[in-house]
Amino acid sequence: MPSADSQRLPRLTQAQAPLTQAIAVVNEFGETRALDIPAERALTVYVDKRELVTLMTLGAQPEWLVLGYLLNQRLIKAAHEVESITVDWEVGAAAVKTHHGIANLTEKTAKRVVTTGCGQGSVFGELMADVDTIALPEATLTQSALYGIVNAIRLHDSVYKAAGSVHGCALFQGETMLMFVEDVGRHNAIDAIAGWMALQPTDAGNSAAQRTGLRADDKVFYTTGRLTSEMVIKSAQMGVPIVVSRSGITQMGHAVAQRLDLCAIGRATNKRFLCFSAPQRLVLDALIPA
Repeated sequence: MPSADSQRLPRLTQAQAPLTQAIAVVNEFGETRALDIPAERALTVYVDKRELVTLMTLGAQPEWLVLGYLLNQRLIKAAHEVESITVDWEVGAAAVKTHHGIANLTEKTAKRVVTTGCGQGSVFGELMADVDTIALPEATLTQSALYGIVNAIRLHDSVYKAAGSVHGCALFQGETMLMFVEDVGRHNAIDAIAGWMALQPTDAGNSAAQRTGLRADDKVFYTTGRLTSEMVIKSAQMGVPIVVSRSGITQMGHAVAQRLDLCAIGRATNKRFLCFSAPQRLVLDALIPA
């Protein structure tokens, strides 16, 4: 019989903070004008009253960000392990209360790998060591659906269009955008999406082993940033087997994608793209002249 805790999603605040700030700038002609720039703020995460990490974030969805961070760092396996997440922007802190604590937290957080993510992401060493334990579901993406994804991103209203200097990440089902999150670092944006996924009602037919609420085998992850090893690993941990970027891929990102048989598509703008790995997952149904 499942415990009550296993059936309960965490209680979350809905902390709000301005995403942009107006400043005065002087251009090359000596003219002064107003300009919106992205907000950036520190959010220190405490787990059961113990300081864990400080994240530099836009603050769009801080509760999802914290939950997704814990999931993607493998500090927890599922959202129901957390009783509550309380974000207070006045003190720049997120207090996480778990039901039963996190076993071996000191050992799990002892080794960190500082990544190249904007805002200086970090991946705990245990995560890097466990890459080969990830098994991705069978899935394909049609070329026409890829074009639909790129176009949906192009049309989407965003902080980037208003103020620039941020990264956006999105989760798609086919050409339908399910969620879009922006942050100062792409690793934060993907963590927020992971947190959101974990809070959704479980899809029909979802595997019992799937730790996210949504099925991932029919989902595609999109990022405006480059595909580093961190981004590839986090997408794979979420169970999403296809990632798309308008930027490129790093050598380690490519190596990890190949090991995982994850389809990494980059330089995706308008009708152009490059498939860096697992090309068998891409169905070319809309070939265009060279």
